[in-house]
Amino acid sequence: MSTALLVIDIQNDYFPGGAMELVGSAEAGARAGKLLEAFRGKGLPVIHVQHISTRPGASFFVPGTSGVEIHPSVSPQTGETIIQKNFPNSFRGTPLLQHLRDKDITRLVVAGMMTQMCVDSTVRAAADLGFECLLAHDACATKDLSFGGVTVPAASVHAAFLAALSGLFARVQAVDEVRGGL
Repeated sequence: MSTALLVIDIQNDYFPGGAMELVGSAEAGARAGKLLEAFRGKGLPVIHVQHISTRPGASFFVPGTSGVEIHPSVSPQTGETIIQKNFPNSFRGTPLLQHLRDKDITRLVVAGMMTQMCVDSTVRAAADLGFECLLAHDACATKDLSFGGVTVPAASVHAAFLAALSGLFARVQAVDEVRGGL
């Protein structure tokens, strides 16, 4: 079984001072950086996913801005794959699936942002495509959401989506657990 690290949308706009700051982004980025170190240390493949907004009126991940750049906590190194996407699901309209198949990758360790959007969409798609997924819960971040006049705190959004993914779609673990199993 070949394992790869999939780092989803850990980009400047999600960090303090960015156009769409998430709760706990700095901590999650640092934890994702620890996963990245572990994968690099073992010579395992790393794939960075970068969201580029093509939606008219987009307020973040706008091409040509510093916010769209991958955050320094997980900066790609020479030779690491970068997949650019325009939709929440990292497989939609990208060469990701073909790349994984070409490299005989069957298991994905996932870290990224936002838990309820791009991480959720990608993990569900990966599981449906037959990949075994490990989701590093403490290397992900999200934001408060609102619906029907009710504000749902980021911690609750994060926990609800992790609970929904855990089991059928992914094995949800802390970064240290994932690192220990490599």
